[in-house]
Amino acid sequence: MKRSKTTALLLMGAAPLLFTACEPGPPTGQPDVVQEGLYTSVERCAEATGDAATCRAASDHAQQQAADAAPQYASRAECERDYPAEQCAEQRTSTGHSFIGPLMTGFFLSQMMGRNRPGMAPQAQAAPAFRDNANGWLRSTGAPAAGRAGLTPVTATPDRATTVNRGGFGASGRNRSSAGG
Repeated sequence: MKRSKTTALLLMGAAPLLFTACEPGPPTGQPDVVQEGLYTSVERCAEATGDAATCRAASDHAQQQAADAAPQYASRAECERDYPAEQCAEQRTSTGHSFIGPLMTGFFLSQMMGRNRPGMAPQAQAAPAFRDNANGWLRSTGAPAAGRAGLTPVTATPDRATTVNRGGFGASGRNRSSAGG
């Protein structure tokens, strides 16, 4: 048999093992549960979630990201078109770049609650939140940009935790699998 055919057969035989390795744990049939929230302070987060330590860590992490995630303006007047005047201030990114932008007015907390493994705490993620002149909440898309280009609107209610079920690839793959065709 040619080497290329042998390689192709070997890869096809290994594919199911690769997909099995992607599964985060033993199949439970239960979707992952994510607790998400938009909070205006550590205290309000702790009231809603009952976990002050996680809220404090999330707020600190969001604060560290805030200058890098904030929209950047050349002048205070440009910033004040989109954000309240008291929120527009000179800031410095983690790389030392100075700019005018809105200060963080809240933070998002997302915490995986399902499929906890023994000895491991639920994993939490945090991001800074910005409030605009229309009293809407905005979240960073990850890339710094001028004005609102790097932000996306969020319809979350501040200071209230919500629970969302997420099936993920493993659950959807299990639910759609069949014994043949």
